[in-house]
Amino acid sequence: MSSLPLMTLVTLLVWGTLVGLDLVTVAQSMIARPFVAGTVSGILLGDPVAGLRVGVLFELFALDVLPVGAARYPDYGPATIAAVAVAAGSPWELSLGLSGTIGLLVAVLGGWSLQLLRRMNARAIQRRAAALAAGESSAIRLLQYGGVARDALRSALLTAVGLAAASLTATFLHLDRPTAVTLTVVLVSCGLAAALGGAIRSAGRGPRLVWLGAGLVLGLILAILR
Repeated sequence: MSSLPLMTLVTLLVWGTLVGLDLVTVAQSMIARPFVAGTVSGILLGDPVAGLRVGVLFELFALDVLPVGAARYPDYGPATIAAVAVAAGSPWELSLGLSGTIGLLVAVLGGWSLQLLRRMNARAIQRRAAALAAGESSAIRLLQYGGVARDALRSALLTAVGLAAASLTATFLHLDRPTAVTLTVVLVSCGLAAALGGAIRSAGRGPRLVWLGAGLVLGLILAILR
């Protein structure tokens, strides 16, 4: 990641805010999926291929996440944007592992921020419990707008921290080729393992698991034949 123009940074920050909001708060139009977040980030940074690669890598990790209820999970959207910022403009075999590592750290931080956001929303509800019990529509609107504003701030800050981490990484951390390639292999392997684990848990036991196994075998055969 080289020094980026101010307008590009602002655009990435806005994009990261929208991606963070899309996860659970508003729309849920799937732009929070790493594949989408990474592809658009790559286009904004002038390296769409890097965005695609990073997006696919983080999609493997995200396939093991089901963001429902009070479940704890990383926020892979803004994290993918940070990872693309590290990988853009560099050979993928040297940058994918490092960018993935930075992105995973940001994703974990994002997961913590989601827990903090939930506690803040819960306190806001408690403060207006009487108005809610009385059925005041203004209290409901204030809670909704406040929740959106808090999540927007959370998403913007998380994206900003990710971009700052990407900039510091590019400036101060330089891995030799063998180490960078090894890190890439490790991250891709971890992503494949996470995706497989999530698929097996989702399939459960019975016919769905059988179909999953058949699909994996067929995919391996086609990959070998190619």
